[in-house]
Amino acid sequence: MADKQQLQVSGEKLSEWRDTAISAALSVNVSSSEVDWLLQEIAGLDSLALRIGSFKEKSQIQLKLPLEELSKLWQQRLNESLPVQYIAKTTTWRHFNIKVSPSVLIPRPETEFLIDLAASATADNSTMQQGNWADLGTGSGIIALGLAKAFSQAKIHAVDRSSEALSIARLNADNYNLGDRIKFYQGFWWEPLNFLKGEFSGMVSNPPYIPTNTLPELQPEVYKHEPHLALDGGRDGLECIRHLIEVSSNYLKPGGIWLVEMMAGQADKVTQMLHNNGSYSKIEIHHDLAGIERFALAYKSRE
Repeated sequence: MADKQQLQVSGEKLSEWRDTAISAALSVNVSSSEVDWLLQEIAGLDSLALRIGSFKEKSQIQLKLPLEELSKLWQQRLNESLPVQYIAKTTTWRHFNIKVSPSVLIPRPETEFLIDLAASATADNSTMQQGNWADLGTGSGIIALGLAKAFSQAKIHAVDRSSEALSIARLNADNYNLGDRIKFYQGFWWEPLNFLKGEFSGMVSNPPYIPTNTLPELQPEVYKHEPHLALDGGRDGLECIRHLIEVSSNYLKPGGIWLVEMMAGQADKVTQMLHNNGSYSKIEIHHDLAGIERFALAYKSRE
């Protein structure tokens, strides 16, 4: 662990580092804005101080990691496409400041809409905003946190196969004092929740949905660094969604919500699978802000 002196740097020296980092970024077509975002996270500087250069006058600036280490990681960003969020070990999502590591996907802005859809779908039914909700494939825990904030009376059950991901998710929950409302389980989709069959008001998931053979076509930041366990949806990209359609009706209450994120171009197949299953009604497809059919919402049929 670095000592206190290694974590301090003068404003003038940090300004020199910034100028060099921006120049190197531009030479390989990386946005210079990443440098300032990183310094906001690593050095606690605000955007105004960076823009007008007022931080240069400070005799000491406290960093979260030594400047030498930051330089090495920045070179990895430029040479190996290391995501800048993994350097900072944090990112923002909704109103949360989320801890991340290479064990979890970096949260995407479009996934935020899952929480809005869940809230909207239950707006006229306060009973469904209570009870048990599942976040399957929780990763960094973002969906669980979002559900816990949206549904203050609900108990959130978050599941992931990765013990490393669950460690990050627990940390994020504890950082927002939600550890008592979110329970974490290691396992395969619904399996750890067998003891609550038929008792869930809703299920929300951002499962792997990328077809295996198209993974290498993803951005190098994603393909080379983010966990393939959270990306690879099998031969057609629908392996996990297909399983969630088949199994979820055993866990949801009548009228319970089934809600997933999916890939562009999958909406028709997901809709057909939900219809064919026979356990779901009021199937809806919702678009993200880019106009892509990104989310599938359905309700367990009332018997």
